Amino acid sequence: MTQQALSLREYWPKRFTLTGLSIAAMFVCYMDRVNISVAIIPMSKELGWQPEVQGTILSSFFVGYLLTQVIGGRLADRFGGKLILGFAVLIWSIFTFITPFAALAGVTGLILARIGMGAGEGVALPAIYSIYGRWLPQQERARAIGATFSAIPLGVVFGLLVTPWIVLNYGWQWAFYSFGLFGVIWFAIWQYAVTSYPDNHPGISKQERELISKDAAPSDATEAPPWKVLLSSPAVWAIIIGHFCSNWGTYVLLAWLPTYVNKGLNVDFASVGIFAMFPYIAAFLFFNIAGVIADKLAQRGWQTTTIRKSMQAIGFGGPAIILMFVGYVQSAPAAIALMTLANVFIAFSAGGFIVNHLDIAPRYAGVLMGLSNTAGTIPGIIGIYISGLILGWTGSWALVFQVAAAVYFFGLIFYLLFASGKRLFD
Repeated sequence: MTQQALSLREYWPKRFTLTGLSIAAMFVCYMDRVNISVAIIPMSKELGWQPEVQGTILSSFFVGYLLTQVIGGRLADRFGGKLILGFAVLIWSIFTFITPFAALAGVTGLILARIGMGAGEGVALPAIYSIYGRWLPQQERARAIGATFSAIPLGVVFGLLVTPWIVLNYGWQWAFYSFGLFGVIWFAIWQYAVTSYPDNHPGISKQERELISKDAAPSDATEAPPWKVLLSSPAVWAIIIGHFCSNWGTYVLLAWLPTYVNKGLNVDFASVGIFAMFPYIAAFLFFNIAGVIADKLAQRGWQTTTIRKSMQAIGFGGPAIILMFVGYVQSAPAAIALMTLANVFIAFSAGGFIVNHLDIAPRYAGVLMGLSNTAGTIPGIIGIYISGLILGWTGSWALVFQVAAAVYFFGLIFYLLFASGKRLFD
């Protein structure tokens, strides 16, 4: 038995452990992010917060989240993804844990805690991209990215389902105490099991090191990124615009889907969560499937640029077509089925722009992800706001979804024209 355990530990690829823990970090990230959306209901009742105060508290997260994207990626590229991602998770988990104390101290304290939490979470994806660029072979990157992004809807569903149970049984404070402890436990395991670079791992096999070294970015990234060259590259802007357009649709659906189900489709409030859950489950499944498909196409000899553009054509074209018409559907099951299908298509972006950073600039993947995710955060502010204005002015859900469809179409055209799968920056 001992010998078998030793053999498993010896031959288990260390990059699998690293990828699994990175996926777990994204799961923790989104369950921590969403729990306040539920907990704020009893918090507001107890502490007497009006809706405008609640909105300020919820939106303050994005202040910190915007500020740390690029610097987080640069720090990860410079000092290693293990260090930066590890402390990012620890920092946002501490802010999650102290949220009840901050709330009881006053609204200002809670806003600062939410900004701090956002700053920690803003580092996560850039750091993961940085470490993937140094640890994963080319033919495994799309499935790893797909699995990583699939943890987002899984974390959202977990947070939405578990938070009410914790609040009802233990009080809203424990929704933050318990979720905060998850990240501390993750941090301890991460520190023990992972290194920033394959060459530094004491247990990595010679075969795995050689496999990784064929495509890996260099460990030495002390030089500053070539900002002028990066920002003048059409392929870089294809990723940035793609991220912006993708998140417009994603954030609009995330923010407005429950309200649409309740008011637009006349589903009773008690059933809203059940209906709204199906698109997230589909996203979880198909992020993984799409990543595998993209890597399989690469193994069969498809050009990387062809794969990225083909997958993105599905990832943008599919939901754009559905959103053009879904607002006219009156049946709740039919509308949710279409929304679920839209999320199936959206997941194909895992083999498109979402992994494209690692193709064109593995050495600066953290910085590039920071740039694109900064752009991708903007729709969380303006996209949701504009959708609210449209509803207020016209009352038309169809128009809300059609605007999102138009953004998808624009992103599709731009990406097909300018994207590249070639390694452009060493």
